[in-house]
Amino acid sequence: MTQKRLAEDLARAPARAMLKATGLTDADLAKPMVAVVHCWTDVTPCNMGLKSLAQDVRKGIKDAGGTPIEFNTVAVSDGITMGTEGMRLSLMSREVIADSLELAVRAHEFDAVVALCGCDKTIPGVVMGLLRLDLPSVVLYGGSILPGRFEGRDVTVQDVFEAVGAVAAGQMSRERLKVLEDKACPGAGACGGQFTANTMSTAVTMLGLSPMGANDVPAVDPRKPEVAYEVGRTVMQVLENGLRPSHLVTKTSLQNAATAVAASGGSTNAVLHLLALAQEAHVDFTLEDIHQASAQTPTLADLKPGGQYTSPDLEKAGGLRLLTQRLFEAQRLTDTPTVTGKWLSQEANLAEETPEQQVVRNLDNPLKPHGGLAILKGSLAPEGCVLKLSGHSKKRHEGPARVFECEEEAFEAVQQGRIQPNDVVVIRNEGPKGGPGMREMLAVTAALVGRGLGDSVALITDGRFSGATHGFMVGHVAPEAAVGGPIALVQNGDTIVLDVETRAIDLKVDLSERKQAWAPKELHAPRGVMSKYVALVSSAATGATTS
Repeated sequence: MTQKRLAEDLARAPARAMLKATGLTDADLAKPMVAVVHCWTDVTPCNMGLKSLAQDVRKGIKDAGGTPIEFNTVAVSDGITMGTEGMRLSLMSREVIADSLELAVRAHEFDAVVALCGCDKTIPGVVMGLLRLDLPSVVLYGGSILPGRFEGRDVTVQDVFEAVGAVAAGQMSRERLKVLEDKACPGAGACGGQFTANTMSTAVTMLGLSPMGANDVPAVDPRKPEVAYEVGRTVMQVLENGLRPSHLVTKTSLQNAATAVAASGGSTNAVLHLLALAQEAHVDFTLEDIHQASAQTPTLADLKPGGQYTSPDLEKAGGLRLLTQRLFEAQRLTDTPTVTGKWLSQEANLAEETPEQQVVRNLDNPLKPHGGLAILKGSLAPEGCVLKLSGHSKKRHEGPARVFECEEEAFEAVQQGRIQPNDVVVIRNEGPKGGPGMREMLAVTAALVGRGLGDSVALITDGRFSGATHGFMVGHVAPEAAVGGPIALVQNGDTIVLDVETRAIDLKVDLSERKQAWAPKELHAPRGVMSKYVALVSSAATGATTS
C-alpha cells in the first residue's frame, strides 16, 4: 500500500522530511494516508461550513487508525452568478473541481479519499474525480440551508428570484422585496428545495457513495459534526474492505439514482451530471435510461420548487430512507451495495416515518403518476432535450417562437412585458460551446413566473435551468446552436410544438434552405479556462464533459 512505500522506502526519505515539517510523525506516516478534499469558500452559504466539518472528518479518520491530509478546491456559486457573465463559469467549475481533486490525490498517492461538497457543481465534480481515481472513497454533502421566514411562510432563494419578476410587473413593492431578500437565506447550507444541490445529494446517496442519512442532516444542525466524524471512521472501513467507486457506480445504481431524482421532482441538472458520471465510470447509461426511469416512477416527494416543502422538512419526515423504502415497495429500485457495508434495501428497512408527515406520499396517493423529467426528441432537438414536468400539469404546448440570441435579451423582453401568453421563448447560443458554459436561465424563468406567465408560456434553450426552475421549460437542446443544431435556424413567428405524450419537440418549418445559409458565429472564448473548455466540451446529450 502507499503508506508502506512512504514509511519504508529509502528513496522516500526526502518526502518524509517534507511531511514531518507539517507536523507528521513516523507513526503518522506508517498509517494509511487519507485525503480530505473539500470545496470550502466563504463566498456562498452552500460551502461555508465544509472546512469545519473537515476537522470532524479528520478526527474520525485518526480515531480509526488513519492519517488525514486536507486539500481545498474551488467552487462557483450559481445563485450569486445567476444572470451574469460569471454563470458561464459554473459548469466549467465542475470539470476543474474533478481535475483538481484528481491531480492532488493522484500526485501524492493517497490510500483513500473523503470528499466534502456543498453546492450544485461541487457534488458531481468531486464524484467525477473520485471515479477517475477509483480509490476507496466516501462523499459527504455539507447539507441544506434552513428555510427563511417571510410573511408567515417558509421561503428560499427561489422566492427572491421570482419576486424580481413580480416587482417588474408591479405586483410587489421594492420594500417588500428588500425584506424578503434579508430573510430568504438565514445561514449556512445549500439552497433548501429539491434544487440541484439537494437533487445531487440524493443521487450520490443512491449511488452508494454517501452513507444513507448523512446528507439529509441540514448544514447547521447540531448533529452534523457527529455525522462528519462517522464519515471519517467509515472511510477507514471502506479502505479495509477494498470497496471502490467502480464497485458502486454501475448502470444499476445510476438507474436507482435517476429513479430517486424522478420521485423527488429533482433538478434537470441531474440529467447532465448523471450522464457525466456515467462517462467517467465507463458505464453505458443514456438519456433514454433517464427518461424510462422518470416515466415509470411516480412523484412521491412534495418538494420545492414544484411542491410545498424543503429538504429539512424531508429529513424530519423520515428522510431519503423513507423515500427509498417507498420506491422499493413500488418495485422501482434494484438492490445495490453502499459504503456503509449495508445494501440499499437494508438501509431502506431502517426508515422511521414521522406520524402524519405530509412530505413523502404513499404509493396510492402520488403527486403524479410519473417522475419530474421527460426526454424529448424531434426536428428541433435530434439528439434530445430535457423537459421539467414538476410544478405544472401541461402535456402540450403549441405557439409562436420568440427568439433571443442570449439570456440577457430574453430577460429584458420579459421585464418589459414583450412576452405574451402562448409564446415559445427560444434562448440560443447558451449551450456548452456557444455560451460557453451552458448558463442557467433562472433569472428568465423566475421573471416569467413572477409576471404570471409561468403556466401560459413555454421556454426552450440550449442552456440549462436552475433546480429552482418550474414551469413548461425545455433545456439542454442538442445539438446546440453553436454547432448548427436546428435551434440555430428558428425564426420569430415559427410554430413550435411540444408534446409530452409523444415525446416530441418539433418546428413546423422546412429548415433545408435555412440550413444551407447557416454559418457559425465566432465563439465567445477568452483565453484561459474558457478557451480550453470550448475546445474540449462534448454535447449536453452526453453530459457536456471535457474528459
